[in-house]
Amino acid sequence: MSWDTVPDGERRVCAVCGTPVCAYQYRFHPPESSMFERCIGLAWCGGCRIYSGNMVYVPRKRVLVDLLAFLPPEQRERLLRSETRLIEFLDRQARRGSG
Repeated sequence: MSWDTVPDGERRVCAVCGTPVCAYQYRFHPPESSMFERCIGLAWCGGCRIYSGNMVYVPRKRVLVDLLAFLPPEQRERLLRSETRLIEFLDRQARRGSG
């Protein structure tokens, strides 16, 4: 399925429903890995319930906010095993204003 977004000032919105697009990037590899700069990038529309995920380059020196840091390890691992569950969680956080 193709998903289009369009610019709206400094942000992007869903071309279908006009909902602002949410995005999150996280590191998959530990700092000592040569793959540390290869990260997971997610973007989604909470209105249409559509998302996309890609490998993205994030420079080693750039610090990424870990929105899962406060979770117990078991819950964090469960979310990271399922993109759908992860995005549902992140979308709830964004709607509450903490993401």
